[in-house]
Amino acid sequence: MDVRLKRACEPAAKADGCRVLVDRLWPRGVSKDTAQIDWWARDLAPSTELRKWFGHDDERWSEFQRRYRAELKDSPQREVLQELRERAAKGRLTLVFGARNEAHNNAVVLKALLE
Repeated sequence: MDVRLKRACEPAAKADGCRVLVDRLWPRGVSKDTAQIDWWARDLAPSTELRKWFGHDDERWSEFQRRYRAELKDSPQREVLQELRERAAKGRLTLVFGARNEAHNNAVVLKALLE
């Protein structure tokens, strides 16, 4: 599988393949035309409670990963994750996210699950 990560503020490119936004909220300052999102997979995003608890605090990263993976085991997220796997199997997939922290965000967890 060819899964890539890209911040929403970075310009879209043909080489991105299928672009999937994996955040519950639309990224600030990014227009829908500019983002060129093929699929907005809101249901794959962490719950509001988990997102607020994490707050992109690096010290909470390990626990965030554990809790987020547990959330992804529940329906309907499990079904949406399966659809993401199917799309990734068909060709390049770019997971688009709005977080500033490129190393510690939900897209990183999703990429690891897919690979």
